[in-house]
Amino acid sequence: MLVVAALLLAPGGAGATEKAAAPTKPVRFGVLPLGGAVESRALWMPLLADMSQAIGVPVTAYSVASYEELDRAIKRDEVDMAFLSAKIALDAVMQRRMKVVAQIARRPGMPTHRAVLLTRKTGVPNTLEAVLTEPERWRLARGDSRSVTGFLIPQSQLFLPRKIQMETQFRGEIVGNHQATALAVANGDADVATNNTTDFERFREQFPVEAARLHVVWESEPPPGAQMVVRRDYPPAFQARLQAFLIGYGQGKGPRADAEREVLKTLRAAYGYAPADDSALLPEAALEYQLGKQNAMAAAWVNDAAREQRLRRIEQAYKEQVETLRAASGAAR
Repeated sequence: MLVVAALLLAPGGAGATEKAAAPTKPVRFGVLPLGGAVESRALWMPLLADMSQAIGVPVTAYSVASYEELDRAIKRDEVDMAFLSAKIALDAVMQRRMKVVAQIARRPGMPTHRAVLLTRKTGVPNTLEAVLTEPERWRLARGDSRSVTGFLIPQSQLFLPRKIQMETQFRGEIVGNHQATALAVANGDADVATNNTTDFERFREQFPVEAARLHVVWESEPPPGAQMVVRRDYPPAFQARLQAFLIGYGQGKGPRADAEREVLKTLRAAYGYAPADDSALLPEAALEYQLGKQNAMAAAWVNDAAREQRLRRIEQAYKEQVETLRAASGAAR
């Protein structure tokens, strides 16, 4: 794919083909909600404006208030391109609607993105032990079930291994984005919240007074990363052009590249984007496989045969996901 992208950027050659292959309608970019929908849209607009200029096609922001709304928009084919949590990206890829083209570039020594659990510094509960010992006493603020760090990772790595179901064993719950969950605990509307290191850093910058009331009581292993995806039915040459824009953004020299790097910093992608394909979602597939098995083993069943049947379906679904994702990687080479 990178060879195709290089040809597209070269003078002559594939240029005429690319013009013919480019869509005539605007590219609708799905914005994953970070804080509010308006705030998230504003963060992405500078990059989308630069993308529009680079590819010669208008790029519009499709901003929503929740992961669920964005997931539904993808299923309705109302989104052409998006930066998605690994969970939504995997669903979109397996439905054959989208394909992965890029992910955030990382370098040695960069802070590792992780899921976290937040409580207030004072009062109760203010320790992990207190949360886990009596979850029925506390109100939980968590992410949507499609959120990797807001739900999937805490459920898989922290709660289910201790036989705690996030959705049923707390006294009450608030479901929202990472900004909303942190605010809920800071303002006393919840007692404990799921979050992640990247969004909690942004929260500290935007809400320093509220953030000072909170502390991290648990930190996860690194989760599967978010992915940049595009519509699978776009012409390959246009997909390559979109990928070339992303991986080249902020990589040059001079005032323009400096400005692009400032945009990347606001998006928490300081080193830009690296090329990727569907195989980048293999860690998410493995996470969902593990979570599915944990849920099956923890659930009540009529008999052992029913449980075994469910486990076999989970095994088969995972096998199909792995084959599909690995096949995409082979095709890219």
